[in-house]
Order: sequence, then C-alpha cells, then structure tokens
Amino acid sequence: MIATEPKASIKGGEFLIKETEASQVFIPEEFTEEQQMIAATCREFLEREIWPRLNEIDNAKSPELISSLMDKAGELGLLGTSVPEQYGGFGTNFNTSMLVAETTGAGHSFSVALSAHTGIGTLPIVYYGNEDQKSKYLPKLASGEWKAAYCLTEPDSGSDANSGKTKAILTEDGKHYVLNGQKMWITNGGFADLYIVFAKIEENGQTDKNLSAFIVERTYEGITMNEPEHKMGIKGSDTRQIFFNDVKVPVENLLSERGNGFKIAVNILNIGRIKLGIAAVGGSKEVINNAIRYANERKQFKTAIANFGAIKHKLAEMAIKVYVSETASYRAGQNIDDLIEDLKANGMEDGPAKLKALEQFAIECAIMKVHGSETLDYVVDEGVQVYGGMGYSADAPMDRAYRDARINRIFEGTNEINRMLIVDMLLKRAMKGELDLMAPAMAVAKEIMSIPDFSSDEEEGVFVAEKKVLKNLKKAALMVAGAAVQKFMMTLSDEQEILMNVADMAIEIYAAESVLLRVEKLIGTQGEESVVLQKQIALVYLHEAVEKVASAGRAAVTSFAEGDELRGMLMGLKRFTKIDPMNRKDARRQIADAMIAENKYIF
Repeated sequence: MIATEPKASIKGGEFLIKETEASQVFIPEEFTEEQQMIAATCREFLEREIWPRLNEIDNAKSPELISSLMDKAGELGLLGTSVPEQYGGFGTNFNTSMLVAETTGAGHSFSVALSAHTGIGTLPIVYYGNEDQKSKYLPKLASGEWKAAYCLTEPDSGSDANSGKTKAILTEDGKHYVLNGQKMWITNGGFADLYIVFAKIEENGQTDKNLSAFIVERTYEGITMNEPEHKMGIKGSDTRQIFFNDVKVPVENLLSERGNGFKIAVNILNIGRIKLGIAAVGGSKEVINNAIRYANERKQFKTAIANFGAIKHKLAEMAIKVYVSETASYRAGQNIDDLIEDLKANGMEDGPAKLKALEQFAIECAIMKVHGSETLDYVVDEGVQVYGGMGYSADAPMDRAYRDARINRIFEGTNEINRMLIVDMLLKRAMKGELDLMAPAMAVAKEIMSIPDFSSDEEEGVFVAEKKVLKNLKKAALMVAGAAVQKFMMTLSDEQEILMNVADMAIEIYAAESVLLRVEKLIGTQGEESVVLQKQIALVYLHEAVEKVASAGRAAVTSFAEGDELRGMLMGLKRFTKIDPMNRKDARRQIADAMIAENKYIF
C-alpha cells in the first residue's frame, strides 16, 4: 500500500494554532548560487529586452512583439522552469519557479504574458496530462515554439467558474468532442498556439454538473476571436474574447478525466495565486528603486526630497511591506516543496505529490495573493506620491506602474473571494477533523473568563516578548472566528463582511510571524549586529499587524455580539492585542536612510 501522508511537514493553515520554529522556515538568503544565477538571467533579460521597449510593447498594434519576446525568453529557458527535464524543461522545484516569477514580475505586460504561458497555460498539462499529451505538447511549450493560453472565464462566469456555459458534445463516431461557447479575458489569446479550454460535457440532453478540460490547438477549425481588449493597464498583454463554434477536438485531448475540470482549475489557480503574490514583490522592488532614485535627484527647498521625514516614511513603509511579503511567500513556497518531497519519499508519484502539496497549502496561497497584490498597490500609490506632479505624467515610470498594478487584485480570483476562501478552507478543514481549530478556540473562550496571568517568567531567546504577542494575536483570531461560527453556524457564509475581517486577522498573523522567523534565523546565522535594519522591519510590521488585528476583530465582533458577550469579547481583544510601544518613526528613518545611501532597495 502506498503511503500518502507526510512524514514531518506542517499542514496548511496550521500556523494559526501552532508555533513554528525559525529552523523550520526557508528564507531568501538561503537560495543557492545556481538559483541566484537563474534570477540574474531573468533580470538581465528584462534589462536588455523588456525595459527599453515598454512603450513599444504597450503601443503595439498586434501581438507579434510580445510573441517574439516570448521566443527569446524560451531560448534562455525561462519558459521551461516548471516543465520536467524529460520534456525539455528544467524541472526546478517550486521555490525556484517562485524566484523566476518574482524576478520577471517587474516586466509589466510581458510578465503577464510570461506567467500566463508558464503557469495556467502549461501547468495543467504538466500536472494532469497523460504521457502522450505531455510528450506531444510540453517540449513545444518549454521551448516557446508554441505559446499557451487558459480559457476559463465567460461573460456570466467569473468567480463562479463552474457555472460556465461552454458545451462539449461527443460525436456519433466517438472520435471528437464538439465545442461551442465563448470565453473572455483570455491572456495571450491572440497569439497562443494552444488553449486549455473548460467546458461541460453534454450527453443525451443532460449536461454535466462539473467542468471538463480540453487541450485545443489553434489550428482547429471554428475558433474566432475579437480584437484585443482596451484596458486600464497591462496594455501590451494580448487579451481577447475567443469563440468556439463547432470546434472538433479529438477525444484524446480530454485533459484528465471527465468532470475533473473544476478541480484542475482550482489547483492551477492555487499556483497562480502565490506566484502572482511573489511577482508583485518583484514589481514592487523596481518601483521602490525608481522612487528612491527620484527622491535623491529631486530638490525642493534647496535639498533632495529624500531628506524629508515624510518621504522617508513612505520609502521605509514601502520597503517594510515588500520585505514581509517576500518573506511569507517563500516560507509558503518551501512548505509546498517540503511536502512534495515527504509525499514522494512515502511512495507517491511526482505529479500527484505536487498537486496534493499545493492543495494542502491553498490557504497560504490565497493569503499571499492578497498580501502581495495589496502591497504592490500600496507601493505604486506611494511611488506616484513621491514623484509628485511627475508621478502623474505618462513620461515618468509611475504612470505605467500604477495602472498595471491594479489588475492584480482581480486576477486569480478577486481579493474579496480569496479572503472568503481563506476562512472557508480553514473551517472546512476543522469540520473534517484535519485541523483542530475548535479546541484552541474553546480554550481561548475559557481564558477570556479567567483572571489574566500577570506572572513574568523571564525566558531567554530572540523575540521572546514578540512571540508572546503573536501567540495572543492567534488567540484573538480564534476567539472571533469561534464566536462567529457559534453565532451563525451554517449561515456564516452569508456574513461576508465578518469572513473578510477574520481573513484580515489571519493574513496579518501569517505575515508578521513569517518576518519574525526570518529575522530570528538571520540573527542565528549572521549575528544580531548585521541585521539591525531587518529587525527594525520585523518590529515595525508586528506593531502594525497588532493594530490591524485589533481593528478587524472589533469590526467583526461589534457586528454580531451584544451586551455582556460583546463587552467580554472586546475586553478579550484588548487583552490579546497588547504590545509595548516602540519609536516607529526612528526605525523607519533608519530603514529609509540605508536605502537612500545606496540609492536602491537593499533588502
């Protein structure tokens, strides 16, 4: 019998009820020389081929330019990082593919085309294709000879993907499925050679409940498309509506099993979410670089604006959020890699192991999608502000950065949908007994009614006080979530505002814990004197997380509790969101001054 349970890896969502040791997390400083060389190749490609041509890419009248740039990326191997070696790829681990996504994330429209091809376009075949499908298509996709697109969204099915109306009917001879339907917002649609198309199979007048997935080649008759969409941003990304009119698809191009399309879509979106989050980190770093350079060059009142406290605050806050988002993303990425290896060591094949690991950490993938995209939005907004009037000019880099960033809170499921998914997945795992949330939640409820423990056992170690703060933040989240479940039971899904409040608490806890663990690990390997600024970043973010958890918790409990229950929960929130004050202004100034001196983001 094949073992399917991991040996030692932690479970997805477990961060909320368990403490993690610094030794258990991966930090970016641990990337190998080979991985750093891959990142350097990506950056050199952007510097040489993409950044000098951003205006040309955005103003291109046809998709040929982006397609030709994809060819060049393919020649460097950038399209095959996640494709197994036997099919012409490099077969890198998950965190290496994350590093590629981060570095290329500063490529604006090109990065969208690249990620759509390498992610949602290629990975369904990597993970779900049979041997014939992999052998036929993956070498062409890895080299860039063929480009891929992903056709899921329809005019009436966006977040509710399984409500799609595209139909597939088997021909009488049983050799083809005939596709009919319309897809929209299809990235790479205008130049893709291959489409992953989701449709419901219809048989004897009955339509399947769940989607199926098909590999559709562009040369099949009956495929038509509109002109490219005119968009707010990512203008160089070719985005189209595509129509399938009696398109005959060979039966051997059914991907996986009939009715398995929705599961494919969900798992591929999990990958897309965390990779979007880390790509946003890459984009954010480049915006910060531009903002610092401009702040050093721009003079007002006979001095560079970088010398003003208000500007330092902005630059530091941008860097803090980016450093934290990067940290938490690679923590989750390594958790996925570790579980893949554990499952394979216990006898599971590579493909199923990857899928199971990604499914296990779907909560963290959603968290990082939200955190990364909202960090980028914050960074570009403040970037415009640092530039002042020039930030509003299309001749300065912030115009494109600002417009291009906005889509990321919508891509891969809106941030609202992802927030609700975070809580939904946590609660479903609790109900299945996979995650013991209720026992800790009940213990917290009991603790609220007890007399606080004012004893102060002096523990030794890094971040002892801060870890107690984190433990209390987790209690706050469990208290609010537990009370909401008891109050609403099966109707909790209708209380979307409360779900989003709880999600915000979980997001901040995961992010704050991640950065503390990274800095603790750095202190252990490099010494505290060499990571003074990183420690300031961690402490400032923790203080901000405490405030956000307290605010989200109050918003939640005041919307459903009354009287003594409300007073008790507010008292509990106050108890669980205490932290000794720190001089955040001076900390931010130290962070900003270090970057200003180097004229770039340095962390």
